[in-house]
Amino acid sequence: MNADPAAQLRLLDLQALDAQVDQLRHVRANPPQAAEIKDLLGKRADVDGRLRDQRIVVDDLALAQAKADADVEQVKARRTRDRERMDSGAIADPKALERMQQELQSLERRIATLEDEELEVMEQLEEAQSALAELTSAIDELDARLGELTTARDEKAAELDAQIAEVSAGRAAIVADIPDDLLALYEKLRASKGGVAVGALRARQCGGCQLALDAGELAEIRATPADRVVRHEECQRILVRTPESGL
Repeated sequence: MNADPAAQLRLLDLQALDAQVDQLRHVRANPPQAAEIKDLLGKRADVDGRLRDQRIVVDDLALAQAKADADVEQVKARRTRDRERMDSGAIADPKALERMQQELQSLERRIATLEDEELEVMEQLEEAQSALAELTSAIDELDARLGELTTARDEKAAELDAQIAEVSAGRAAIVADIPDDLLALYEKLRASKGGVAVGALRARQCGGCQLALDAGELAEIRATPADRVVRHEECQRILVRTPESGL
């Protein structure tokens, strides 16, 4: 393949521009906040799962307390009715009155038992609500930190996008100076050579792979016409000859 030496030199400008864009895109794709965001998202998922479980515990205990309260009130209401009957003098039979007194004693014992159970459920509910509050606070703290990191990441991404657009804006002018077949070779090599398709031959070294060329290869390049596109035998990248090539 032949190409004007000036067009070959423009390949170096294009490579420098594309390398800069690649670097900016790499930085954008790997923000410094990424690792912490990933870690926090994992922690948040764990806390959120425990938070859902704790809400169920609180709901169950709230129902249990409501039932305990109702049970106590039901027995107390019965005790009140029995006392009112006794106090009204409606029970004249001594045996019936004795049975009523015994029932009141049983109701008192039942109330004491139910109130103990009610208190136990209340304490369990308070502990569960406290645990729920702690988990909710942990979620809020995680969300706050995630918000800070996400904002910082997105602001930096927008800044990098602007830099990429600014750098890329000059690409069209460079490409216009490069023949289509040479540009096609450049793009093909960029895709297969880790983004580096061309290197300057300076001080007898390939700027693409950084390997030194032996005397025989240098002699062959020296004898090659200036408009001939040269490829490095070792890495197959395009070699652009410059005044610093050492030929």
